[in-house]
Amino acid sequence: MPSTNLRLERLPAVVARTGMSRSWIYKEVAAGRFPKPFKVGGASGWSAAAIDNWIESLTSGSAAQTGAC
Repeated sequence: MPSTNLRLERLPAVVARTGMSRSWIYKEVAAGRFPKPFKVGGASGWSAAAIDNWIESLTSGSAAQTGAC
């Protein structure tokens, strides 16, 4: 079943949703512990579904693996 959450979120929205800083987000992307942004034209953005999944992973007990503790 296709995802119904096909929104593109720009960095300020990702920062607001996660409570993490811009530098933390990019550090974790580089380390493979946070969803990678993708390019749309000249802008970068994140899939809202990917961010939802990352947040869900924190609540399911894998926060220690993501470095969010």
